[in-house]
Amino acid sequence: MTEDILVAGETLIDFLPGRPGPLADVSGFDRRPGGAPANVAVALAKLERPPLFWTRVGTDPFGRYLEGVLESHDLPDRFLERDPDAKTTLAFVTHDAAGDRAFTFYRDDTADTRMEPGRVPDETLADLEWVHAGGVALSSGRSREATLDLLARAAAADCTVSFDPNARAELWPDEETFRTVCREALAHVDVWKATVEELEALGFGDGEVRPEEIARDALAFSDGKGDGSECGGEGPHTVLVTRGGDGAVAVASERAPWNATGESPAIVDHRGYPAEVVDTTGAGDAFLAGSIAALFEGRPLESSLAFANAVAATATTAAGAMAALPTREAVDSMLEGR
Repeated sequence: MTEDILVAGETLIDFLPGRPGPLADVSGFDRRPGGAPANVAVALAKLERPPLFWTRVGTDPFGRYLEGVLESHDLPDRFLERDPDAKTTLAFVTHDAAGDRAFTFYRDDTADTRMEPGRVPDETLADLEWVHAGGVALSSGRSREATLDLLARAAAADCTVSFDPNARAELWPDEETFRTVCREALAHVDVWKATVEELEALGFGDGEVRPEEIARDALAFSDGKGDGSECGGEGPHTVLVTRGGDGAVAVASERAPWNATGESPAIVDHRGYPAEVVDTTGAGDAFLAGSIAALFEGRPLESSLAFANAVAATATTAAGAMAALPTREAVDSMLEGR
């Protein structure tokens, strides 16, 4: 097996509610594995692209459970770190009547906040083609420095670097810190996946919900055209904007290898696929894994966006971020209308 992709970030426990409603009104929860990077890593494995996964869990029972989950999905444990001095992060999820969710975290000095810079050596990065990280690891602890260090070295090693801000306001001290740190990360990023709300929180767009225009504004970040938004490196050449059940928009500059149109930028709008939604937890992570897999394989932007939307739609049909992650065969069936 050739390991060409590395995913980095948190693995945690999601406690899913027995019924919709505020956390104070829910009496029963179901334990499920989660964490956005862990969801991406498992989704890639299900899509026959198992990545290396750099993560850190406690040696408590929750951490041992998560180790078993990652092993069951045949993810290599080369960069699975076990912290004997910290607990594993817990996240309690609540759902509204439409299936949309909110999170309450227990993450004070937990294992995933204690990742150390340099744990993925330069020799490993030199052999990789793609590195992905998420924004939760940037929110606190040494993991912020460790993640920024990884992204910078991955970019220097000519890896394609992808990033998902995965905004969780309760994990950040304030909006300005979120914006400043994520923009620092974006200096090293090629492919950027976000929601409209996340792009607006990072200072893009004008408050109007127009995904295509906001994506174009975000892409201008790499050219130093955004008001005060200049980045240290070349910055993203591809922005993927997810819209829930309405699909996604992709905008790619002429620097993107999958921009075969010659347009600057190339714009693709895909309306997604219908699904009987049970739980949207992890749908964005499934979309991102589908995007990475498709773009990594050299598919055109339009085909990649369709593939990613099919992965995301399937992932909403069962409770839990990992429970409904589809196989490649299932995705192909949806794409073919079966």
